[in-house]
Formats: sequence, C-alpha cells, structure tokens
Amino acid sequence: MILIDALYINNSGGKTLLDYLIKSIEQSNIEVFYLLDDRITADYLHIDKNKVLYLKANFKNRFLFYIKNKNKFHKVFCFANIPPPIKLNAKIFTYFHQRLFLAIPTELTLKFKAVLLIKSKIVKYLSRNTDFWIVQTELMKDDLLNGFNINTPEKIKIYPFYPPLLSNTQEVIIRKKNIFIYVSTYNPHKNFENLLAGFKLFYDKNKIGELHLTLAENSGDILFEINKLLTNGYPIINHGFADREKLVTIYKNSEFLVYPSLSESFGLGIIEGIENGCNVIGANLPYTTAVCIPSLLFNPYSVDSIADAFESAVLTEIKKTEQLVFNEINSLLKLLN
Repeated sequence: MILIDALYINNSGGKTLLDYLIKSIEQSNIEVFYLLDDRITADYLHIDKNKVLYLKANFKNRFLFYIKNKNKFHKVFCFANIPPPIKLNAKIFTYFHQRLFLAIPTELTLKFKAVLLIKSKIVKYLSRNTDFWIVQTELMKDDLLNGFNINTPEKIKIYPFYPPLLSNTQEVIIRKKNIFIYVSTYNPHKNFENLLAGFKLFYDKNKIGELHLTLAENSGDILFEINKLLTNGYPIINHGFADREKLVTIYKNSEFLVYPSLSESFGLGIIEGIENGCNVIGANLPYTTAVCIPSLLFNPYSVDSIADAFESAVLTEIKKTEQLVFNEINSLLKLLN
C-alpha cells in the first residue's frame, strides 16, 4: 500500500494541488492510504473512511503515526516538503515546493525569517529519510541540490502537475483591455505593498487600467491600504476569496497577469493565467522564467520598475507570453504506482 502524507497541507496553492492529486488518485486503481490535516475533513467526505486518517497537524502526531505504521507501507509520498520523521523500510518520495526554505528574502520580518530557518534545518536533517525528491521545475531542482548539498542529482525528479482551470459553463467571457490581475493569498513575500505603490504611481501618470486582486477577508492591514486607495479613486478591485469557477472568469476578463512575488517554487497562478489567455508581466526572478517566457519583466524591489511595466503593457505592443511547463500528473501517478 502507498501512503499519501499531506498532514501539513490545508490551504492556498498546496491545497489546490492536493485536491487535484487526490481526485486523480481516486480515479485510478492505485491502492493508497491518506494522512491528512483535520482542518480539511469536510473536503474529502467522498473518500472511504477506512483509507484516511485525520490528525491535528504537528510533529508529535506525525511521529507517533509513523512509529505505529512503520511496516505498513511499501511506498510513501510526503506532500509537504518534510520527509518522514523516522527511517522506513519503504521507498520514500518527498514533494518539495517551498523555496523559502532554501532562500529566505531579506525583506521578511526577523520573526518570519527565524521560523523559516528553523523549519529549513528540520527538513535538511530529515532529508536522510527520503529516497527521492519531487519538484516542479529545473530551477527548484538546482536550488534543492545547492540548498541541501545533495550530491546525487538523480535523486531529484521533475514532475510538474496542476489542475487544469476550466469553466463549467458555456458563458462567453469578454476579455477587457488594460485589466491586470494578481491571484494570490497574502504573505509578506507576495509583495503586495510594492505592487500597490507601483500601480498608484502608474495610475497617477496615465489615468488608465484596473488592478484586480483575490485577497480573503483575513488578509490584515493590506486590505486597509486597498480600501484607502479605492476611496481616493484608484481602480483596485478585490474579489475576495475566489473559487475555481470564479477564477476562470477573472482570468478570462483580464488582459494581463502581474506577478510581483519575491519567491516562488512554481507560481501556479502564472500557469493558470497563461492557460486562460493572459499575458504575463512578471518579477525579474528565476521562478518566472522557469515556467514561461513572459511578455514583460520588472524589478519587484523597485516601485518605479513596477510602474514602468504597467505603463509599457498598456501603451506599447508587447509580445505574447510563451508557456514552458505543462501538466505531468499521469507520469507522477505512474511513478507512485
């Protein structure tokens, strides 16, 4: 039997990928057992209760689970960066998707950097318990090789996978000129502050364009800043949390996807935007060019550079974005099976 250990996944892009992985597994004939976070119990009521265990996500619970079941599985797929806490007599695959464990941006708060550093050291220590790492891009492979001093490149497999973002309706959606969208939850490295400042500078000069966001109600002070800008006449529309169907409409309404994040392992939003017809205006960082040839690049640390990119997008003819990475879910399932 194969264990799918996703105990530390409960939201954001990782949850989107987990939903897709579980859906794909359930449609196959792979015999699996799931270890999942108890905060997402309601999302998987369709899974046979005899092949899933929900626990409070912490190191102690995960450790005790592995001690109790150390001889039960012949393969293990750890889906949240962290290999098993003990050595197992099984083939272990660890899906690594947190680039912040390898390169911590200096702009983050001291507390956040300290937490990342501790987690990184834990993952590096436990790396002896995995046989293979699975990553989404060549860039992540190189970063992992260097970050964890891995001297066996063949232990790192590249299997990008993501759910196709398709509409369930036949509604005709009209793409609007000069609409920018940034699909992301709030985290310090997502760089919303510079994005808003850059859009403000651009709009003050050109009086054209709209910026659309998908920030949930619990996104903190950034929502106060957005509301202040909106009150002062800046066309910034926050759609709040958007489900998959709503996201399709938002992407297809938009001409450009803007992506200012300071660190990404994959950038699922970039792929979704491209596959729904948006041209990408992205941070001039390796994660962007690992998944596409963007229409425009900007310095994400510079408000002026972001403003200039907005201006170039609406006032000049830019090249169409070219996608470089594609879904390989079937290859991943074959590897696990």
